Amino acid sequence: MAYMTLIFLGALSLSVLILIKLYQRCPSNKILVVYGRVGFGKTIQCHHGGGRIVWPLIQGYAFLDLTPKTIHISLKGALSQQNIRVNIPSTFTVALGISPEIMQNAAVRLLDLDARSIEMMATEIITGQLRLTIASLRIEEINQDRERFLEAIKDNIEEELHKIGLTLLNVNITDITDESEYIDSIGKKASSTAVNQAKVDVAEQEKQGEVGKASQERDCRILVASYNADAVRGENESRAEIATTDALLAEKEADAKRRSQVAMQQAEAEIQKAKTLSNTHRLEAEQIVPQQIEKRKIEIEAQAEAERKILIAKGEAEAILLIKEAEALGIQKILDAKAQGYKLLIDACNQDAQSASTLLLMEKLETMVSLQTEALKNIKIDKITVWDSGNQGESQKSTTSNFLSQFVKSLPPLHDVANMAGLKMPEYLGTVQNPKKIEKGEFQLQ
Repeated sequence: MAYMTLIFLGALSLSVLILIKLYQRCPSNKILVVYGRVGFGKTIQCHHGGGRIVWPLIQGYAFLDLTPKTIHISLKGALSQQNIRVNIPSTFTVALGISPEIMQNAAVRLLDLDARSIEMMATEIITGQLRLTIASLRIEEINQDRERFLEAIKDNIEEELHKIGLTLLNVNITDITDESEYIDSIGKKASSTAVNQAKVDVAEQEKQGEVGKASQERDCRILVASYNADAVRGENESRAEIATTDALLAEKEADAKRRSQVAMQQAEAEIQKAKTLSNTHRLEAEQIVPQQIEKRKIEIEAQAEAERKILIAKGEAEAILLIKEAEALGIQKILDAKAQGYKLLIDACNQDAQSASTLLLMEKLETMVSLQTEALKNIKIDKITVWDSGNQGESQKSTTSNFLSQFVKSLPPLHDVANMAGLKMPEYLGTVQNPKKIEKGEFQLQ
């Protein structure tokens, strides 16, 4: 077990040493370029700072220097927009860019080039773009507006340098001359204009000085006279203010005395008013407040009694509602039970509603006959005396036959009862042979 542990630790240490050997760190002044199989669809990867593992056989690496390079360009005979040839000695400071896109361009185009080759390539690009920039500007724009001239140079040159992985750090133009001495003429003209303007300015300043001196003397005399007048006016105003002050003092003393008397009267009135208010509050506390308390007590008791009656009425209404709901529920259950019984009775009669109705009627026959018997049993007939003269009259019936017929009709047959209920009696209970014979008293059951 110890032997296996030693082997494992040895293999682990060897792996760590190999990884340390394969790990490449990138200094801050360089760009690490890893080429070979570095990812899907990529052939190179650039890193500024940090580091990464470079796998042998399938990957390689190299460094690009970020040290800035100074390029001196003595441009001569460049044509301006006015077809005047100018000489522009300048110095450009360039270096490799560290943005991802510019580093990618530098790795593709500058990886195997030495510093001299990179400087020559940058010089060609800068010279060409500098000539294009001068050709788009006038001599006055180049000579006078240097800031705009430098911005135009930077905009035109930097874009081309980015294509090969370089970026422009600084532009310095030492002097600008031309073969036709146009710039010197412009300078002499500006110098003469400045000298003449200076002379004009001097004369203007001398004139203003003399005018200012005379103006100061005038202002001094006016100021002295004004001060004297102010002094006299001040003395007069002081005397008037003294008189006014004395009058105001007397007026204020009289007003103070009057306000004092008014204040005393107002104080007396306030005292009387306070006494009246105190008596009013005492009367309210002794008489009105107890009456208000009693009134409020009565109102509370009446409100409580009304609420009690409302609650009692509400409880009784709810009790009645529950009773009615219970009765309705009982009736509903009875009707449901009857409906279920009728359904079972019809099912027992093979869905024959007539037979089911007959069975229900048969159950009630005993009750119906009992009620008819009860109605007739208390009728006492000792005897029946019929005086029959034998005269049949227009109806061809004797008095005796009419009596018997009416007597039989007074007993409703069961078949009539069934017919009134919309039912048909079974044949074993007999039938009516001839309904007209009932009128004659000839009722017969078969």
